[in-house]
Order: sequence, then structure tokens, then C-alpha cells
Amino acid sequence: MHWLAYTAIVTGVFFIMEGITWFTHKYVMHGFLWYLHEDHHKKGPGFFEKNDAFFVIFAVPSFLCILFGTLNEVYWLQAIGFGIMAYGFAYFMVHDVIIHQRFKWFTRWNTPYVKTIRWAHKMHHKHLEKEDGESFGMLYAAKKYWQKVKRDREFAAQQSK
Repeated sequence: MHWLAYTAIVTGVFFIMEGITWFTHKYVMHGFLWYLHEDHHKKGPGFFEKNDAFFVIFAVPSFLCILFGTLNEVYWLQAIGFGIMAYGFAYFMVHDVIIHQRFKWFTRWNTPYVKTIRWAHKMHHKHLEKEDGESFGMLYAAKKYWQKVKRDREFAAQQSK
């Protein structure tokens, strides 16, 4: 398989995963698997949550695509697995490291993008039950959250004059 096609598949799958994540978060995690996701909205004691099981659930198809793609020399399948894996890594970094700061690695990042996704996620977490949620994606934030961060930045600039 040509490296350009391989890279295109990995990249395409990475971006498609945001839609899959949104759908899964809204209809599965806030649906029939709420019992696994609930402790993420209603934090209990300890570092681990039942919600962490989703890491394994999402890692399985990635692992299987990479494994069977490699063993059978079906490199487009392997590329799909790596695309899923890349999204999973980005999700972990954004969600667990940057937003929830479960790991204290990048605690001072305050770029407009980081502020926007933090705000969108905060709006998601204001809903403690599985119904009436908003902002189910992770790496993409709706325009209204970008606008809110822009207004805050403009207000802060006005206050500093």
C-alpha cells in the first residue's frame, strides 16, 4: 500500500472518530451504558472510575484492526486501527490530561482552543443525569463555545485598559 493512501486512511479515520465518539457518547454512554459513565458525572472517591472501562472498549477494535491487518497484510485495515488509536491518544490527552487534569502534565495550557474545549466540556458536565446533555464531542467544540471564549477574552482586554 502506498504511504500516501495509508496516511490518508489513518487521518480520515482520526477525523471520523470524532463523529463516532459524539454518537457513542450521546446514545450509548448517556443511554444503555449510563451505569458505566455515571461516575464520570458524579465523581466518587479514588482515582479510577467505572467510566475508564470505555478506554478498553474503544481500544479493542483498534487492537484487532492492527493485529489482523498486520498478520494478514491487509494494510488498509491496519491503517484504520492506527487511526482509531491516534484518536484514542488525542482523546486521552485532551479529556484526561488537559480538561480533567487527572495527570498533572499540561496544567498551564490556556490557548483559545483549550479554553473552548474546557468550557464545552464544563457545559457537558453541568448535567449530572443522563438526560438533557450537551456537547458530546471531544476535540471539536460548537461555535457558541468559541464565541463565549472570544467574548471573555474581549471583556478581559477591556478590563485591563
